[in-house]
Amino acid sequence: MSPRKEIDANEIKEQLLKGYPSKVARKRSQQIVVNAKDEALNVPEIKANTRTTPGIITQRGCTYAGCKGVVLGPTRDILNLTHGPIGCGFYSWLTRRNQTRPVSDEDHNFMTYCFSTDMQENEIIFGGEKKLAEAIREAHRVFKPKAIGVFATCPVGLIGDDIHTVAKQMSEELGINVFGFSCEGYKGVSQSAGHHIANNQLFKHVIGRGEKPSEEKFRINLLGEYNIGGDAFIIDDLLKRCGIHLGATFSGNSSYEGFENAHHSDLNCVMCHRSINYVADMIEEKYGVPWIKVNFIGAEATAKSLRKIAQYFEDEALTKRVEEVIAEEMEAVEAVQREIRARCEGKLAMLFVGGSRAHHYQELFNEIGMKTIAAGYEFAHRDDYEGRKVLPTIKIDADSRNIEELTVTADPKEYRPRKTEEQIEALEASGLEFKGYEGMMPTMENGTLVVDDISQYESEKLIEIFKPAIFCAGIKEKYAVQKTGTPMLQLHSYDYGGPFAAFQGALTFYRTVDRMISARIWSQIKPPWKMAGQPTLEAEFVHAE
Repeated sequence: MSPRKEIDANEIKEQLLKGYPSKVARKRSQQIVVNAKDEALNVPEIKANTRTTPGIITQRGCTYAGCKGVVLGPTRDILNLTHGPIGCGFYSWLTRRNQTRPVSDEDHNFMTYCFSTDMQENEIIFGGEKKLAEAIREAHRVFKPKAIGVFATCPVGLIGDDIHTVAKQMSEELGINVFGFSCEGYKGVSQSAGHHIANNQLFKHVIGRGEKPSEEKFRINLLGEYNIGGDAFIIDDLLKRCGIHLGATFSGNSSYEGFENAHHSDLNCVMCHRSINYVADMIEEKYGVPWIKVNFIGAEATAKSLRKIAQYFEDEALTKRVEEVIAEEMEAVEAVQREIRARCEGKLAMLFVGGSRAHHYQELFNEIGMKTIAAGYEFAHRDDYEGRKVLPTIKIDADSRNIEELTVTADPKEYRPRKTEEQIEALEASGLEFKGYEGMMPTMENGTLVVDDISQYESEKLIEIFKPAIFCAGIKEKYAVQKTGTPMLQLHSYDYGGPFAAFQGALTFYRTVDRMISARIWSQIKPPWKMAGQPTLEAEFVHAE
């Protein structure tokens, strides 16, 4: 194989920008960054969490999707009711392959249902509050849920239905917890606004209501893990083998009772920083539970995260058991790594995935010798790219002010610092970082491309230039990427694959990627208009400055 020709990322950035009118190009130039980190891991500033330019085909979802679909969707025993037309209601059904395991046959599992008020023209004109109240009554009568969440869609916000007053009235009438989410799709820049709204309402209406602290030792919560394809199952099994008790997961394989009692755990471990960091901060301020950043995607990352948890608890027996489990798992992992690396070494990957996945999955590619040449998020903020150290420099804009910021104070009864200030300082001195996240860019190589809110045009152009061995994104991009003859790994719901988390998931990922990039069928894919003998019509779009 001839050596790969080096490509100047700055030239590629200029090529991408040439396809846009000058005003759009100026904005996109701040969202397309050539990574350049110094010894202190300072990186260039990237523009993020800004509205998508109209007309650009984006990967993003809406605020409602982030609130209902991402954060609350994987919870099995909260009946999630979408207030709006049935078109939006489709997303109140299970669409992301979130899996769950009810404790017994008597436990509720509403994840396979689609609950909607199915607003019609009459409700749009005259208001839908009466229909919402009746829908809540009917849902309670038929299903007898522990709690009901009500999710507002765009028309509800436009006509002014007061879902919170209706929820309060129904809660008093039915004697269960009914609470609302003002997560109209247009309310924020992307689905990220929906995550924030979901965090706020869970914190206000659910977390802290429980009075059943576990008697287990080493109690943690896992935040920002959504059990796509069963990821949370193997993480939970791994933690049990180590002797670590998982109190609640936000929100994969989650339960209402788990949320209620989350404040009784002794440590919060944050996986997806963007979707859940808000609630981690609030639980710490109100109940005294500190948080650390973890990552169970990648074998080395999993081992590092287990060691961080053991370090926090400062228990010799726990530390020993964690090392035993890591040693047991890594033997098989390293054997498969050696086998797969022989075929994958040096090949290029691209990741444009929401949450922290575009960062975390680089770990797995590194472990089989592949290089991530370009990556970016759908709905990240600057701190997801550059690290939390830039938080003081981020200016609050109009879109961010649109989301409620809760004022949180220590609970007079339940606030209990899990560690003294002296213990925290000692742990930090030993290398354990609290409330920290390095961000994606400091971990990427210099000269790689970082693209926020990538467009379809940019995706196609990067594939044309780099010819990557694999492209990772979501379902909306899947078929357009495959038509270029490029293997496409869907990392939002894993298609029919996974789980990819922890040591077992790493093995599955290595083999999945190996099969995909080794398959010869991709080179045979050609669109009909490029088939020999087919008439073609070519044109060029020219825009006026």
